[in-house]
Amino acid sequence: MPRRLTRLLALALLAVAGPVLAAPPATSSYSADALELLKASISFRTVQGQGQVPAYAAFLARRLEAAGIAPADIEITPLGETAYLVARYRGTGTKRPLVVSAHMDVVEALAADWERDPFTPVVENGFLYGRGADDNKFDLAMIVTTVARLKAEGFEPSRDIILAFSGDEETDMATTIALSTRFPDAEFVLNGDGGGGRLDSGGQAVVYDIQAGEKTYADFEFTFTNPGGHSSRPTRENAIVDVARAIERIAAWRFPPQRNELTRAWLTATGERTSGPLGVAMLKFAATGDAEAAEVLAGDPDTVGQIGTTCVPTMLRGGHAHNALPQSATVSVNCRIFPGVSVESVRERLVEVIDNPAVVATTLGNPQASDTSPLRADIVAAVTRAVHARAPGLPIVPSMSAGATDSLYFRAAGLPSYGVSALFLRSEDSFAHGLNERVPLDGIDGALLQWHTLLTELAK
Repeated sequence: MPRRLTRLLALALLAVAGPVLAAPPATSSYSADALELLKASISFRTVQGQGQVPAYAAFLARRLEAAGIAPADIEITPLGETAYLVARYRGTGTKRPLVVSAHMDVVEALAADWERDPFTPVVENGFLYGRGADDNKFDLAMIVTTVARLKAEGFEPSRDIILAFSGDEETDMATTIALSTRFPDAEFVLNGDGGGGRLDSGGQAVVYDIQAGEKTYADFEFTFTNPGGHSSRPTRENAIVDVARAIERIAAWRFPPQRNELTRAWLTATGERTSGPLGVAMLKFAATGDAEAAEVLAGDPDTVGQIGTTCVPTMLRGGHAHNALPQSATVSVNCRIFPGVSVESVRERLVEVIDNPAVVATTLGNPQASDTSPLRADIVAAVTRAVHARAPGLPIVPSMSAGATDSLYFRAAGLPSYGVSALFLRSEDSFAHGLNERVPLDGIDGALLQWHTLLTELAK
């Protein structure tokens, strides 16, 4: 581990002397405002193809204008059926601007599969349910509420605070790409869609992650084709059967375990505070790369993404009629590729794993990789103060995200980006992209306090 990272990690871990305390309450009116804004945000069905992102952006623009952001400093840019929003909180200009990133779009949710309508916010048992409640409208609502609070308090920042809200982070990332090159004068990005606090099963804070890097997102399609024919005259060749065999081989394959400075730091700090075999495996793999420890980590959804490249079948299509032999069948495979591993090498490996010369392998889109962001001492210190304002003594640990975020393109454009979500969750409460997505209501006050402290620290 580089000496600089070791020193920063050690400083962060020194603060673990006392118990982690509950956050002091935020001003009740701002807490209520944030909850109301989050509820309203969930009501916008900002799924790809629904055309609702521009409407949601306009709603946010009105909120920001009412808070005191000049109309001339708010811009909504359409891009196809979606859009992105930029709003500038003007500062004195003595420092370069900082960008605050979040995304307005959400993953599709089928109402028939949910216990509650996914686009009707429901408060129940201490949680707010709805698609996007976690990913990413919680932090977006906290950011907008915090900006309104700073305006009401008369805060004059030393630098412009630029809100950059993308509109298709969950799909094509075209708005992300457009945003990533719009701020050549900016110094860094704070991303509300990365990092965050981890709680144990009892609700005790374990660690806070600063996301400083992420894996490469890539989608592949593997297709088999046949001449087809009448289903009453089956042949030995069958595209659907070929796809089924390919899926079985991909499911059985595991890429070799890997480590880097971010994953070693995260596994070490988290492993020291995780009980049982999982914690032991975290420490052992971080220290030695032990294969048996990697097997344990591969079986846990919170750690499997930290130990190497993962690929999983996610979609299927095949055949064209009930009474006809299939002329084609395709499986889509989503991969999260460990930094330093090329997209092409993963595609080639999967072709080898499938081991069928008839397969046609296609890489979808143009997967983008990026380097990690440098762990600047001032940003680590500011994040530490912000998190400790709500959770004194909590370890602050650099981390690598297993999923893709808008930071990917900002980093690729040369703009350092740091995932600093203010959402604290237990693993069993994390339903982003899944059924019955929810966030705990008792986390709102702490999240507001964290964002308020962080922005005032970095823009004072």
